[in-house]
Amino acid sequence: MKKLILVVALVFGIGIVVNAQTKPAEFKFETETYDFGKIPLNKPSVYTFNFTNTGDAPLIISNVETTCGCTVSEYTKTPVKTGEKGFIKVTITPVGNALPFNKQLTLTSNARQNPKVLIVKGQSVASATK
Repeated sequence: MKKLILVVALVFGIGIVVNAQTKPAEFKFETETYDFGKIPLNKPSVYTFNFTNTGDAPLIISNVETTCGCTVSEYTKTPVKTGEKGFIKVTITPVGNALPFNKQLTLTSNARQNPKVLIVKGQSVASATK
């Protein structure tokens, strides 16, 4: 009986050590903040955040949440394998008054750092009329 308990404990301990040594999925972004500068009201502007999965597990993005309706996102929907690249594409269309803006995109995924926040900022300006 003691040998059985010892074997079970040994197998369990090895399993814990092996799992502790593997890195979960992890984002490595080229940049986590983007400044659009001055952009005209009611004109869409686009920026793409590119990332690489530097973890050992496939990275799966389950949701990208924006802070307002003027910001829309598209993202890599398939699992991103270790060493491969993915993207988060942001389209912002400022409406209303010409003001500075600072918007957050909250990424939900299986990455080690979850949630992950990206920031887009800039200033909306009145469109030039002819």
